[in-house]
Amino acid sequence: MEDRPNWLPKDVDLEKPSAARCYDYYLGGAHNFAVDRELARQVVAMVPQTKALAQDNRAFLRRAVRYCVDRGIRQFLDIGSGIPTAGNVHEVAQEIAPEARVVYVDNEPVAVAHSRSILDGNEYADVVQADLVDAAEILDSPQAKQLLNFDEPIAVLMVALFHFVPDSAQPKRIIGQYSERMAPGSYLGLSHLTQDDFPEDAQGAIDLYANSSNPMTMRSRAEVTDLLSDFELVDPGVVYLPEWRPDSPEDVWEQPELSMGYAALGHKV
Repeated sequence: MEDRPNWLPKDVDLEKPSAARCYDYYLGGAHNFAVDRELARQVVAMVPQTKALAQDNRAFLRRAVRYCVDRGIRQFLDIGSGIPTAGNVHEVAQEIAPEARVVYVDNEPVAVAHSRSILDGNEYADVVQADLVDAAEILDSPQAKQLLNFDEPIAVLMVALFHFVPDSAQPKRIIGQYSERMAPGSYLGLSHLTQDDFPEDAQGAIDLYANSSNPMTMRSRAEVTDLLSDFELVDPGVVYLPEWRPDSPEDVWEQPELSMGYAALGHKV
């Protein structure tokens, strides 16, 4: 077993890989452990574009944040925010609008610990350790009450999150709990892995996550669209990650389906 760093929260299991820490590895981060790197390397061996699709997912997040800021949104709730890396929501939003307020949420202790370190001294951003399914705990947390006003439009971000939510947890009902509290004019950003147009040799990579802390549930375009049925989809709708409002034509993959993920932004009218 790997030696525990002194800063590591006591409740972190170093014998079981974490999706958040694997994602950090894909993005080139350093806040992952041997068990995470082993799983991640096996996934990359089966799906060589894994690191590229992780980067594209982060790029979608940044584009969605800029879109929302450009339309007057000044408060963000980023659920499943993961381990901090370049281009976090508060960095993107506050570069354009310094008064923008951001609350991050994650249930991964490593992600929360590093978020607190990065946000130290930023009076307009904070982090909550909680699970997506505990909507009331998140929405009524001291951090949310201090920084967010749900009577005004807000952007709720659930990026690369719901493929870790099984059907038995009723994902549409979970989204509804947040939607009910969001004021008209709010946005919901979502990305989701899919098996539509799935390369055959990639199935084994999904199976690898079955024994991690975060097994996966793939969904089709129709299923992802249904998750957002309470919202009016922002053009171009539910599309592959590189196709959602790319910054330039060069950002769109020659085969966008190889990103294996959908992206969408919903508008509450």
